[in-house]
Amino acid sequence: MSDADEFMNNYLANIRRQYEQSAYAPVCEADPKRTETVVCRDGVELTADIYTPAMPGPYPTIVVRCPYPQQVPLWELHGEELARRGYAMVCEWCRGTHTSGGEWEPNVNERDDGADLLAWLEERDWVDVVGLWGTSYLALTCWVVADITTPKVASICANHYGTDRFASAYQKGAFRCDVLTAWAMQNAGHPVEADYLQSALHRPQLSVDEDMWGGRLDWYRDWISHPRGDDPYWDEGFWGLLKSIPAKVTVPMFIHEGWFDHHLGSALTGYRSLNPQAKEHSWLRIGCWNHYFLNPLEGLEPSGLDATEVPAALEWFDLTLKRRQTPRRKVEYYEIGDDSWHTTDHWPLDAGDAAGSGEVRLYLAVGRNKDACGENELTLAPPAEGALEYDYDPNDPVPTRGGEALLTTMGEIGARIQPRSGYRDDVLSFVSQPLDEDLHIQGAIRVELYVSSSAADTAFTAKLMCVDPDGTARNYRSSITTLALDDPDAPDYTPGEVRRVSVDMWDICWKVPAGSRIRCDISSSDFPQYSVHTNTAGLWSAQREAVTARQTIHMGAATPSAVVLPITTADRM
Repeated sequence: MSDADEFMNNYLANIRRQYEQSAYAPVCEADPKRTETVVCRDGVELTADIYTPAMPGPYPTIVVRCPYPQQVPLWELHGEELARRGYAMVCEWCRGTHTSGGEWEPNVNERDDGADLLAWLEERDWVDVVGLWGTSYLALTCWVVADITTPKVASICANHYGTDRFASAYQKGAFRCDVLTAWAMQNAGHPVEADYLQSALHRPQLSVDEDMWGGRLDWYRDWISHPRGDDPYWDEGFWGLLKSIPAKVTVPMFIHEGWFDHHLGSALTGYRSLNPQAKEHSWLRIGCWNHYFLNPLEGLEPSGLDATEVPAALEWFDLTLKRRQTPRRKVEYYEIGDDSWHTTDHWPLDAGDAAGSGEVRLYLAVGRNKDACGENELTLAPPAEGALEYDYDPNDPVPTRGGEALLTTMGEIGARIQPRSGYRDDVLSFVSQPLDEDLHIQGAIRVELYVSSSAADTAFTAKLMCVDPDGTARNYRSSITTLALDDPDAPDYTPGEVRRVSVDMWDICWKVPAGSRIRCDISSSDFPQYSVHTNTAGLWSAQREAVTARQTIHMGAATPSAVVLPITTADRM
């Protein structure tokens, strides 16, 4: 059995358990599956697998649109279980995938094809009311019609996707290759046998499709040719349309996310941008899981984690489809380290929502006993002036160990147990003293660095960890920046110049327990979570050669490199 087959079997077993253990028990038997054809406006015929309860209709109907043939068993399971609970389910196969006609091209046909399916459903007398559902790409197919829903559509449940594609593709000039390079290989429209990691390292990346994958993929070349968020590419065409949709949504939405899902940043942007009237009737739920709704905390099994997708969807559709009630605005979020859930009515929380909210700065300082243990210090006061150097060789990047912007390297998604401090010469570790009391972090962490480099452009990474009293360290947030695009409006970098950069991380709610220490590792690569920077200026994907760079981290009152933690000391709502 292949790893992919084993994963799917385990995933199906997990979904089956979620149905069996849910509060919504079967009420009838399911009719046999049938397949019907939906003719699109351009004449292309798409197939839809339909599951209905063995009782008279019309039915509340849950609709998904899927491009992944390997998920056929998954949607057969969902269809049968939903039909047994009184729902009809329609699974339409996206254009050019599985049994549907037409040519597969990611994203661009989903709006028209989705709208044509909704129009078709309006004419089916067995369809009472419609809810749209999906995870990842299937959530994209929900979002892309969310502003043009038909009268029967009552609500949308979109898991693990957002509407800001740039945020899912880049972090300040660094490409999320573990998400999008691998996805391009898997969805090229033809078999690709090339090694994924070698593909992600290929130079120039602009020709990896023809050099290694067997054919040109213009849509992938577009992604890797536009590393600036202000490039018109991201605000025009399909991606511009997608970005504009949240402000025009009129139906209630349930946005379901995880602290270690690679779409978290984009999904939170979508939630913040929701039409205010729609937001009054929408839910946001953020739990501690990865893209696959699996526990991301290596060696930990918190009892309150609730890393499930089915129970929440059943609750949402029972409310909006079966009971035809309009939801009230709600935000639920899980606090890592405290194993607790909290409820409020908005996100992000304002500083005034909890007394004692603010920021804590932990300053980077040269360690007094660095040579003995490989550790530098994090201090509450700016240290004396100092600097630390390392050589960054793009041909020997730091391997990703744990992270949140991962998809294909599944074994590294989440908070993983880390190597010891100073485990590589090109990784600088900074560690705080043990905390006297619990530290509640809530919001977006950033690491402000004062840096210089021998290169005309380069990257800097930061990884934030909790070190348990027994010395076990796990990462909880990480990110990257580049000198060229840390501030897109800044002038070109001059080698040797000291420049302030900010390594910005995604939101999190995380309690660091008393007695623990905080550790921050600084380096210049984190592969394959992010593309490897070549230390040369210009478009990253066009680079053919790489050079080694001498990197310097500056510390002290004039160059106060620091970890900046958003905290609250009051009880959360």
